[in-house]
Amino acid sequence: MTQPISSSDTEKRTRAGVIFAIAAYSMWGLAPMYFKLLQAMPAAEILMHRIVWSAVILAGLIVGLNQKGKVVKALRSRKVMSILLIAGVLLGANWLLFIWAINSNHILDASLGYYINPLINMLLGRLFLGEKLRPLQQVAVVLAILGVSVLVLSYGQLPWIALVLAGTFGIYGLLRKQVAVDSLPGLFIETMMMLPFALIFWMWFASPQSDMTANSIEYNSLLFAAGIVTTAPLLCFTAAARRIMYSTLGFFQYIGPTMMFVLAVFLYGEPLEEARLITFAFVWTGLLLFSMDSLRFYHRQKKLRLKGADS
Repeated sequence: MTQPISSSDTEKRTRAGVIFAIAAYSMWGLAPMYFKLLQAMPAAEILMHRIVWSAVILAGLIVGLNQKGKVVKALRSRKVMSILLIAGVLLGANWLLFIWAINSNHILDASLGYYINPLINMLLGRLFLGEKLRPLQQVAVVLAILGVSVLVLSYGQLPWIALVLAGTFGIYGLLRKQVAVDSLPGLFIETMMMLPFALIFWMWFASPQSDMTANSIEYNSLLFAAGIVTTAPLLCFTAAARRIMYSTLGFFQYIGPTMMFVLAVFLYGEPLEEARLITFAFVWTGLLLFSMDSLRFYHRQKKLRLKGADS
């Protein structure tokens, strides 16, 4: 007979989930500092190392955490593999553009992209999943569109880096919702699909900086860390998702782009022009409304569940 979970155990579980969530989004927020250390290396080559060393670490995790059965089950489904293939291409494109943006002094654009991402997710849910947007959610999306329009009118061009980052990651998430594969096995399969291309690139197109037999131990350690930068926040994110409600987890997602914004302005000195600041203000306001609406909806659903349990 299973023992009931005590309130103190629930509190400890929730507290651990919050810590894991903060750790995950903080690591994603600090990632630009790591990629800046490899700024002399082309973005495609950094991506190559990210894929190769992520594959090594993920393979170890799949074996160590006994996730082989989930991987085999996914491999047997043609539909799952087709979706994961497209998702892997989108993920690789997202990684490549993110690395290029960081090392080309476009951290503010990357930050804007990940601020916009939750609003893009809402729009994609409305278009492809038939999810209805509540009034405040509609206002949030409109504010984000207005914010982007300010940049278009000011500079005469779309903030394409932010929009492509938000779009590729949003569509990636939409595709992953279509397949019943856990995050770790799914990421392993996606990474393994990219691995042959990364190895071919390494053999034929990589610079002397990727010759690990000639590099110092310190530099090789820095290259190997590309896999850790990818997998560590994911593991923390997965651990958080198992311990706290997914809606609660969503409130921590702004830690990453906020840290990127601070790094861009105060550490790397990227210019924050008036038009760009106005755009951020529109998006921040939209996200504030989005968060308020989500919190209100969460409390309403909680009351309904409690009322149903009492009846």
